[in-house]
Amino acid sequence: MSAAKVRKAVFPAAGLGTRFLPATKAQPKEMLPVVDKPIIQYGVEEALHSGIRNIVIVTGRGKSAIEDHFDVSFELEHHLESRHKLELLAKVRQVSDLIDVSYVRQKEALGLGHAVNRAQELVGQEPFAVVLPDDVIDAETPCLRQLMDVYEFFNAPVLAVMEVPKESISSYGCIDAEPVSYNGSRNKVYRIRDLVEKPKPSEAPSNLAIIGRYILTPDIFECIGKVQPGAGGEIQLTDALRLQLRSRPIYAVKFEGKRYDAGDKLGFLQATVELALKREDLGAAFREYLKGLNLR
Repeated sequence: MSAAKVRKAVFPAAGLGTRFLPATKAQPKEMLPVVDKPIIQYGVEEALHSGIRNIVIVTGRGKSAIEDHFDVSFELEHHLESRHKLELLAKVRQVSDLIDVSYVRQKEALGLGHAVNRAQELVGQEPFAVVLPDDVIDAETPCLRQLMDVYEFFNAPVLAVMEVPKESISSYGCIDAEPVSYNGSRNKVYRIRDLVEKPKPSEAPSNLAIIGRYILTPDIFECIGKVQPGAGGEIQLTDALRLQLRSRPIYAVKFEGKRYDAGDKLGFLQATVELALKREDLGAAFREYLKGLNLR
């Protein structure tokens, strides 16, 4: 049976962003700009370039700036049009024109599993993507598209993974998995045997860490409903996936591309610098500026 088409992407965006205080006291972390686009827009554009136009954003208190960003701004558009700033006008309209956005509230930040579960009614009985906005991924083929290709091949849930140093694995969910053949290769796609949330380095089954891209099937909602809250009283998506693994295969893709943890200050700075250097309008001048710095 062929796989049902992935048409929707869920963006959990209800977190408080405490790592960026005081900048996030009055604005959502997801709206912090990397160069000249908010963090969340990189993920939304990745979904769009992967063929997904229906975006579901899980928000909380103080997140209205996200809704405003993806809405039509009549006053701004009129201002730009009346001053014949048509290039800027096109950029502003592109954000609101190309996608259909729905919102659902997560009143308390009770974990990633709980955030995904809040989107159940908007997702319905069909497969869907989950994108964690903090993970900005620069890739020739969008990371989500890489996952969707594997999902369509195996007709099963797919997670994005990357190799991390063993001493860093305790910051991630980790997989125990065996490589499988896909597109003539055996070092890119894995069938998962088990998942472990934030293991000690000495107990981690591998150095393959789960990062913020998923293709999930609707039966995950039933699994989320059955798992008990874990560390910090939060409902972990990893625990729900472990339960789902008992009844169906789940795969992982070691994606091609570079991932920046824009939810971390150093990762945010790295994303800003490296993505700016790749820009046609900024790269050359910015590179010359960096060369001129007296770094020690």
